[in-house]
Amino acid sequence: MSYPDKEKRKTCWDARDRYWECLDRENVKDSSVRPKACLDLRKLFETSCPTQWVTHFDRKRDFSVYKEKIQKEGYEPIKE
Repeated sequence: MSYPDKEKRKTCWDARDRYWECLDRENVKDSSVRPKACLDLRKLFETSCPTQWVTHFDRKRDFSVYKEKIQKEGYEPIKE
């Protein structure tokens, strides 16, 4: 994989941000869910970014959503 130049990185990040904004508007918390309203933006995201980056960004968003949930709702420690 060749490393994307500055312009390609910006295109990727912009596509990611637009896709994530759509997921937020649709109140989707799980990156594996693909609402119809966001399908075109998902395709743009996938074509604008290297595959490894798409996977990384999906995981990053899932973890951010998880952290936010834990901060709001707290968590129950595992009892041994």
